[in-house]
Amino acid sequence: MSPSSSRSLDPESAELEALVARFTQFASRIGRDRGLAPSELDELVQELRVRLWQARNGHFNNVSAGYVRRTAISAALDVIRRRRTDRNVALPAEESAPHPIATNARPDELFERQDLAARVARAVDGLAAPRRAAVRMYLQGYPREEIAALLRWSEAKTRNLLYRGLADLRAVLRAEGIGPGEAAT
Repeated sequence: MSPSSSRSLDPESAELEALVARFTQFASRIGRDRGLAPSELDELVQELRVRLWQARNGHFNNVSAGYVRRTAISAALDVIRRRRTDRNVALPAEESAPHPIATNARPDELFERQDLAARVARAVDGLAAPRRAAVRMYLQGYPREEIAALLRWSEAKTRNLLYRGLADLRAVLRAEGIGPGEAAT
């Protein structure tokens, strides 16, 4: 915004811009604490501006720092969710399978692989929610440290949920006759 255009703002817009300017560094710190890249911090500040504008009750001078903090945290989480969604949209479900299906495989092999993938997916769906989230991300190739960062869990919690979730998954698959030695029988 140029200096001449800031003079022509209506009083309400000027109050909003003053409020955003007062809390920009604060919101940026919240974004950095939640792992946003420097390029995403501008998006966070813009999202904060929009939310403050939408929630206004006539004036901005009575907005508390606590409200701005909660709004900035919510906006940062939405930026992270959009980033995840953008990353997930780029890969269709068939391409995100850990072991791509060979195009030169026989039809019966293709059927067996697809059946196995569906059975594993159903077994993962049956896990407790926190374990399911950790196991899904692990099976998609995320390292444990990144799972912890994205889900905002401690390393110990992530490790515990992942190992217990994988143990539960192995037990369910074994009960269904799926396992390392089962293919030969």
